[in-house]
Amino acid sequence: MVIKLVSKDKQKKTIINQYIKAYNEFNIEGMLKNVHPDVEFKNIANNEINVHIKGLETLKKQAEDSTKLLKKREMTIIDQIIEGDVVENKINFKAILAVDIPDGPKAGELVKLKGRSIFKFKNDKIISIEDIS
Repeated sequence: MVIKLVSKDKQKKTIINQYIKAYNEFNIEGMLKNVHPDVEFKNIANNEINVHIKGLETLKKQAEDSTKLLKKREMTIIDQIIEGDVVENKINFKAILAVDIPDGPKAGELVKLKGRSIFKFKNDKIISIEDIS
């Protein structure tokens, strides 16, 4: 079975792929290229919101700060569902820490996670990102 993506779906897929490529390369400007000024970001772990950010400048600062925590990172999409303006990605994430985590892994250790990353779009820009692990 061949599923054809409508052009809007292809555009969303391309934007997300560009975002993740830039994220993996620590390229903040590339990450934010297609992000809406009113973006909202949430990181949810163990059913708790541990990061909640609103606005492009705040997201940019968070992204810049996070680059100091990791030596290397790689987010990979393993499955993707596009429904209208919502794209849900099942992801694998691995990173090498640049700093010790209190009561956790130490600098230089490999961390692996599986989760979901949900992107919502408005006016062909990313308006919402939820990372869930």
